[in-house]
Order: sequence, then C-alpha cells, then structure tokens
Amino acid sequence: MRIFTIGFTKKTAEEFFTRLSSAGVRRLIDVRLNNVSQLAGFSKRDDLRYFLKTICDIEYVHLPEFAPTQEMLDDYRKANHDWEAYATRFLALIAERNVENTVDREIFRDSCLLCSEAEADHCHRRLAAEYLRDRWGDVEIVHL
Repeated sequence: MRIFTIGFTKKTAEEFFTRLSSAGVRRLIDVRLNNVSQLAGFSKRDDLRYFLKTICDIEYVHLPEFAPTQEMLDDYRKANHDWEAYATRFLALIAERNVENTVDREIFRDSCLLCSEAEADHCHRRLAAEYLRDRWGDVEIVHL
C-alpha cells in the first residue's frame, strides 16, 4: 500500500493539484483539526472538495481522528515548537484512538494525507503515515 502526504503551504493551487494528479492520488484525506479557515483559499474544506473533484477527480475525506487536539497545538506553539514533545504526545493520542483498527484500511490505498505544513519533517501527517506503516507493515510513504 502506498500513502502519500502533502502540505499546501508555500504551494500555488496549480502546483498542489498537479502534484496530486501526477502521483495518481485517488483520495485526499484531510488530517487537519481546523479545515475551514486556512491561509490558502483553495484549502478550505468545501472549496478543496470541489477543486479536487473538478480538477483531478479525487475524492475528499476528512478524518479528524488523525488530527491533534487544539490543546496540543496550543501547547506546541507556546513551548517554542518543541517538536519531540509534540510528536510524543501526538503518537500517544492516535495510539489511544486505536486508529489502525478503527478506520478502514482500504481508505488509505492511493490516498494522500493533507495538512498545512510545507514540509513533512515537522508535521503530524508524517507521524500519522509512519504510525500506520509501523502497525500495518506494508506501507510505502511518499511525500509530495
């Protein structure tokens, strides 16, 4: 199984949708906590759903069980972006949610996890993808 990840920050709409389409993504899985008010206009939930379907014939799904809590986000910002502490808390949260057993595995096939961060290195979408790979074992992760 291949899971893609992408962030929309620092990407034009053209670059964003072209990357998804060129990679063969069939479904975009939004793992943001707040998916209605973001910096890029094309990334708001309803607009994104429309653009994905119209431009790329890609399905949109929001899975908030893969999003951090507001408290975690606030603490991360207040703690001068202590990535290690945030990553530890986030991984504990999705383990507690038992996401690998409560979400249909097939929804991830040729899907792409979306959040706002431009790069995957300090982003919860990477952590979520790696968590699933570690639990399911046969997952290839591709960051777009």
